[in-house]
Amino acid sequence: MSIQPVEVKYTAVATAENGRDGRVATDDAKLDVVVNPPAEMGGSGAGTNPEQLFAAGYSACFQGALGVVARKEGADISGSTVTAKVGIGSVPEGGFGLTVALSAHIPHVDQATARDLVEKAHQVCPYSNATRGNIEVTLDVA
Repeated sequence: MSIQPVEVKYTAVATAENGRDGRVATDDAKLDVVVNPPAEMGGSGAGTNPEQLFAAGYSACFQGALGVVARKEGADISGSTVTAKVGIGSVPEGGFGLTVALSAHIPHVDQATARDLVEKAHQVCPYSNATRGNIEVTLDVA
């Protein structure tokens, strides 16, 4: 798979201090949070963690992609939600890896239409495009 050229319209900038047990903030100060490893990984769990931040970003981005697809298809996605579950764990080669499970709830369309919209959104979403072939991403329609 070749890298697609991107005409950049916006660049987000965030800086981390002390890695997974510190703080992360954006250059515009709209986000400034304490990060700590989750208790399940031996941390305090007192702050948020990179996986929660990734889940928040992916779910919001995927919801946006779903909107783009729905407008093109003329589908009503009002009241819809997208939930992202991001898992982290060790990989056989050493180090760590991620998994993502995306679940969309689209109340005003039938199950087949919802599935089609989600599959198409997965082709449009920048997070999906960035992770494709790198991590396991599963799709579900609730």
